[in-house]
Amino acid sequence: MPVEHDSIMTVLRGVALPDGTNLVDADRVRALNVEGDVVRFVIEAPDATAARAWSGVEAEAKARLEALEGVGKVSIVMTAHGPAGSTPPPATTSGGKEPPSLKIGRHPTPQQGKTKPAGVQNVIAIASGKGGVGKSTVSANLAVALAKMGRKVGLLDADIYGPSQPRMMGVNKRPASPDGETIEPLHAHGVTLMSIGFMIPDGEAVVWRGPMLMGAMQQMLGQVAWGELDVLLIDMPPGTGDVQLTLGQKTDLTGALVVSTPQDVALMDARRGISMFNKLNVPVLGLIENMSMYICPNCGHEAHIFGHGGVAEEAEKIGVPFLAQLPLALEARIAGDEGVPIAATDSPLAEPYLQLAQRLVAGGMA
Repeated sequence: MPVEHDSIMTVLRGVALPDGTNLVDADRVRALNVEGDVVRFVIEAPDATAARAWSGVEAEAKARLEALEGVGKVSIVMTAHGPAGSTPPPATTSGGKEPPSLKIGRHPTPQQGKTKPAGVQNVIAIASGKGGVGKSTVSANLAVALAKMGRKVGLLDADIYGPSQPRMMGVNKRPASPDGETIEPLHAHGVTLMSIGFMIPDGEAVVWRGPMLMGAMQQMLGQVAWGELDVLLIDMPPGTGDVQLTLGQKTDLTGALVVSTPQDVALMDARRGISMFNKLNVPVLGLIENMSMYICPNCGHEAHIFGHGGVAEEAEKIGVPFLAQLPLALEARIAGDEGVPIAATDSPLAEPYLQLAQRLVAGGMA
């Protein structure tokens, strides 16, 4: 009879670490895989010094699992989260005490089926086939617009390599963690926020392979204390890569909004994004045309710099709602750079985002 995942974790919970915790409760087991009677996994130590000191822990885990019925072979790899003596910047609680270190970016832990954060009613991915179409601007302004309508809104910046929500929402500090595991999100303009940009110095590159990306996304969805939300918006990275695939397969998404400019090249990539969601059985809730027109502030002339009508035609072609035409405007760009989304102001440019939010609420999506 094949050995079960829960049985293995029960055994590993009995393997003590030098600090008195155990491998499972200390969250040191990574990439657990069972193939027939072969069990493989990684033990992630906090640093190289600990990894060397944990040789007895590795040996005990191996011996205990080999004694488990149904296990023929055990393969364990010991890794270290960082070099010897390294410690990440500490998060602090409101009382000023330093809790255990909070680490973002690790191999994902095994997960059965699709899940969503506790207390969150709807989870909507905001995606684009390519970069540069204003997806993050749309995400920030839509979140603020929904909050102005009285909805409880969360915004997760899932663009790990290029997080922009800290700047757009005007927040730049590290989230607190009372226990080194639970992450307390930040708040701005009535929106609950989380981004990898809060965890790294401004301008520092995130250089991670796929498993680290997926682990970070798992943490920012599952470890953040989102609270009770009507909707959690996920600002996706551009393209159809690891993050999109992981979220589509592992997260119970209400659906996706696809943002594109009317330009043919952008639409071509948007179609690829739509195809990806179809393959993942994630409903496409509607299309949004961004940078739809430019109105000259001096003479009032309306120019269609990136073309006109392409996104509306595509929505009609594939049978999904065409939700909004959003203008290209200097005032909106300046507002985002200054950390106050245009939807948070009384500018007439806030109105298209409020109308978009109303359509989502009327459709039961937020």
